[in-house]
Amino acid sequence: MLVRDAMSKVVLTIGPDHTLRQAAALMSARRVGAAVVHDPDAGGIGILTERDILNSVGLGEDPDAERTHAHTTNDVVFAAPTWTLEEAASAMAHGGFRHLVVLDRGEPAGIVSVRDIIRCWAPVRQRAREAQQIPA
Repeated sequence: MLVRDAMSKVVLTIGPDHTLRQAAALMSARRVGAAVVHDPDAGGIGILTERDILNSVGLGEDPDAERTHAHTTNDVVFAAPTWTLEEAASAMAHGGFRHLVVLDRGEPAGIVSVRDIIRCWAPVRQRAREAQQIPA
């Protein structure tokens, strides 16, 4: 199975000057765990995750004063829609993150998360287990 089959095509794009509260509200409303941050001054495309917001609040920072650019990951590992889910999972495990921005022709086409991969793999593994239990 490929990344394009598992990724969420709902891509929330925000700017670097959104507050963390604004970012959190938009992420919550769209039911996504990450947002693409478009910041031409910082190199283009970054990612802000729910974990980034949680870390800031946990440090006692004010979500109404903190701007996304201060919490965005700019050295993003991107996935291609043609990657296998194994390649995406390997990149996530190696980098220690739970989301990959999927680029198609240089533009964000989606985001694939660990949850997306599990959602796709669980039924396949269940069918394989069931097939092994049925006598031939």
